[in-house]
Amino acid sequence: MYHEITMKSSLREVYAHPVGHDILKKILLQAGMQDKLLTSRLTGSLSLQALSVLTKKMLDDAFWQTFLHLLNSEQDRPDGGDGELIKKWWKEAVFYQIYPRSFCDTNGDGIGDLKGIIGKLDYLHTLGADAVWLSPIYDSPNDDNGYDIRDYHKIMKEFGTMEEFDALLSGLHQRGMRLIMDLVVNHTSDEHEWFREAVRDPYSPCHDYYIFRENEDGREPNNWTSFFGQGKYGDAWRYIPQNDEWALHLFSKKQMDLNWDNPKLRSEIISMVKWWLEKGVDGFRLDVINYISKEEGLPYGNESVGKMMGYVGIEHYFYGSHLHDYLRELRCKAFDTTDAFSVGETPGVGMQMARLLTGEDRHELDMIFSFDHLETPGHTRFDDYRYDLNYLKQYYTEWMEGYGSGCWMSLFFENHDNPRMISKINEDPEYRFAIGKLLGMIQFTLRGTPFIYQGQELGAINGSFTDISQIQDVESRNLYEEFCRTIGEEEALRRILAGTRDHARLMMDWQEVCRQKNDRESIYYFYKKLIALRKKYPALVYGEVRIVHKEKKNFFAWFRELGNEAFYVECNLSEKQRKRPPRPEGFCPLLSNYSRIGSRMQPYEACLYRFKKEAAVCGEGSAKAPEGR
Repeated sequence: MYHEITMKSSLREVYAHPVGHDILKKILLQAGMQDKLLTSRLTGSLSLQALSVLTKKMLDDAFWQTFLHLLNSEQDRPDGGDGELIKKWWKEAVFYQIYPRSFCDTNGDGIGDLKGIIGKLDYLHTLGADAVWLSPIYDSPNDDNGYDIRDYHKIMKEFGTMEEFDALLSGLHQRGMRLIMDLVVNHTSDEHEWFREAVRDPYSPCHDYYIFRENEDGREPNNWTSFFGQGKYGDAWRYIPQNDEWALHLFSKKQMDLNWDNPKLRSEIISMVKWWLEKGVDGFRLDVINYISKEEGLPYGNESVGKMMGYVGIEHYFYGSHLHDYLRELRCKAFDTTDAFSVGETPGVGMQMARLLTGEDRHELDMIFSFDHLETPGHTRFDDYRYDLNYLKQYYTEWMEGYGSGCWMSLFFENHDNPRMISKINEDPEYRFAIGKLLGMIQFTLRGTPFIYQGQELGAINGSFTDISQIQDVESRNLYEEFCRTIGEEEALRRILAGTRDHARLMMDWQEVCRQKNDRESIYYFYKKLIALRKKYPALVYGEVRIVHKEKKNFFAWFRELGNEAFYVECNLSEKQRKRPPRPEGFCPLLSNYSRIGSRMQPYEACLYRFKKEAAVCGEGSAKAPEGR
């Protein structure tokens, strides 16, 4: 248990608190600053009161009261993180995410379908995928491409039928593969029968399934802003004229937030989850699951926090006071009945809060997706900039050394909500394949579970959109209107094209698949080799991670060690050649994204070495292993 944090507490004390650690780190990340400011002897001893005086032009008293409330509402501390590592199938697995709408179209309507996925199961199996994660395929009006669910028990007609879903599930299981689905339960479509009934009859039980507030003075109930809105006061609220009420929607106006404080609603969700698990589904990815617990009374959001984070009110729901309770209930009553796997999408959650959500002893989630590595400090997804891989090195070093053995990390660079990573690092086509293989090397040799997003194994890059009329993403179109008013049409389009989700939602290029399958030097074959090595050697899954050469810029290197098995990985993080540091003694080349390993590392070169006890020296440039091997 923690003692109460007050304005007299030091930054060092606040940083030792899991919520304080992650919030302060997020603030510094947004400001493009390092967290060394919080751990140094000088600044770490500053009190919050002193810091508030220094930042009074940016952060008002209300900000600090909000901050203290968030900290003191969490009394738990993560465990020491040095317990026994428990083996699980999902730790050893390689997941492959499919965005069904753009994966494989079999009927020529321009929309991917379940038959298309079924027809590509051998491709996924041959690549080495152990499990498939499907983005939503439920019945939906498609305001947000299926993340607005109309009926949890039906399949969207554009994708196919329930019989085809059953065939897909059977086909995966026959190949020894598993299936996880998207669980979207922070909100439903406004066309869901629950919401329709809630509007038809404000006295029905369904009315309390959602978050309604009476229209008292013609203004929104609070100032919260929507993620898909235009940053206006209160645009997270939609007026319902039939009942003279407001309804909360953190995303689009057709995605209505559910009221998880209602036990009957939670029971409905648990029953639905069990229905899918009884069909044979192996687990779920839980969409924005950390948003399900809203602050009692739905207080006004702090404007300073809103300006800093981009969304007003987020402090009142991104880590709500009942989040742990609701996750444990869902785990106990649904997931644990079949030992189903769970991975939560948790925007805004950093490493220490993640430890509270995923610790083996906590019985909440198996893993989470943290997104802090997808943009470098001071940048957002809609900034047009070049990603610095040195930040990725820093991020993974912190998580590998700090997450602990009682938690397990998800390893990913891409998904349906983010641009292609290769394009963010360097758009020069000369480096596309080297970067693609470099990212694969990092993803498959660090400790955690890799999640491949469709096309990543081919080195997919961003689309070549040139006009807003080509953009389908509801978030991007709404932001474009907002940007046009503030920065003009030309700059607005440039920013949208930098970050639109449509880059990741382009149709899978199956001709490129065929080409790369016939090219032994392709990214596809590199991924296939990496996956095979990960399956062959337990050290690449469960082995300890030891990061070395931490001080070297543009160079990332680590050991994986388990018993007598050991590997060494080295990566050049830039487009410039560099002198190769001496290789540890006894390590022989196993895989590289270049044909020859010379004295100088080539642009974005990545090499994997295996320790051979019988080999005193293997190849040129050998030296004693740093830090004691």
